Amino acid sequence: MDWVQIGSAIFLGAMLIFIFPRMRHAVKNAPKGSNKDWLNYLMIMVVVGLFIMLLIQMV
Repeated sequence: MDWVQIGSAIFLGAMLIFIFPRMRHAVKNAPKGSNKDWLNYLMIMVVVGLFIMLLIQMV
């Protein structure tokens, strides 16, 4: 291991330590989705999937 890899590992560990409390707070206070929200999300994912299938078929 050279110094760059050691420094990267230390930076990654410090980043995880600082991000974890903020992430826990965000998950705890996130708004809950209604059935309508999930249906809209599913519809968008289906449209995106169909568009990707169209692009693959055009190749």
